[in-house]
Parts: sequence; C-alpha cells; structure tokens
Amino acid sequence: MIQQRYGGALEAIRRRVEGLYGERLVTLAVFGSVGRGAGGPDSDIDLLIVARRLPWGRIARMTEFRRVEDRLAEAPDPEVAGLAQRLSPVIKTPEETRAGSPLFLDMLEDACLLVGGRWFRRGSRVSGRRRNRGERFLTASRSRLQRMSFP
Repeated sequence: MIQQRYGGALEAIRRRVEGLYGERLVTLAVFGSVGRGAGGPDSDIDLLIVARRLPWGRIARMTEFRRVEDRLAEAPDPEVAGLAQRLSPVIKTPEETRAGSPLFLDMLEDACLLVGGRWFRRGSRVSGRRRNRGERFLTASRSRLQRMSFP
C-alpha cells in the first residue's frame, strides 16, 4: 500500500539521501503516518537515517541534510519539489541506534525501509535466510526497549 500511495515521493527522497550519504548510509526508513500509509497531503515525512561518519551534533547533521532538501526543492516536478518542506529526519550513527531510544517505539510496527532492505512492513517475510540489517535493527530495538520496561 505504501508503495502505491507514496512510492514516487519516497523514491525521490531515497535517491537524494543516497546521493548525499553514499557508502556511509546504513539504513533509511520512513515511519509515522506515512510509514503506516495513513499520511495526508500535509503530513510530515518522518525519516530515520542511520549513517557512518556523521558530523557531531544536531546542527551539523541538519546542515549536511539540508543538501537533500535543496536537491528536492530544485526538482522540476512541483510535487517532488514540495517534499523538501515536509521532511522530518532523525539522523543517527549505528552506535547511537544501538543505544536505543523511546523514539524507536514509533518505528517498531510501521517503519518501512527504503535502504537497508526492500520495501516491507515489520513482520513481513524477507526473502532468503539472511535478515537484512534494517529488520535486525528494529528487532533489536524492540528487545532493548522491552528490557528498559517500555511496553
């Protein structure tokens, strides 16, 4: 459902995020109302970006991410250009994600991976015996948060 409803927009975001982070990008996921397939035309687009060798601090990371927004805003398609104002990224290193966060609770059931695996909802079957990194991340987050006494 999410592919049908938001596929073009999320593909445009994915291409620009991959263009910025390149080999440093570990995982890109969409979560929240868009991840659930319930977002409206004015919904923000919640993103989790996990990348290696990020600048230190939120401001530096958002300054770097601004290039994704700028590239979207320059798109000739007005629908794609309008995405730049709707992005709400959470940008973390792999080490920071392993530490866990209550924010990850929102991702446990509705996160859809754009990078780090194929489009899927948590609980869907991943082809082959290897589970992808994104699914392992979500499963590990759930376990860690349960140990921390989060429901």
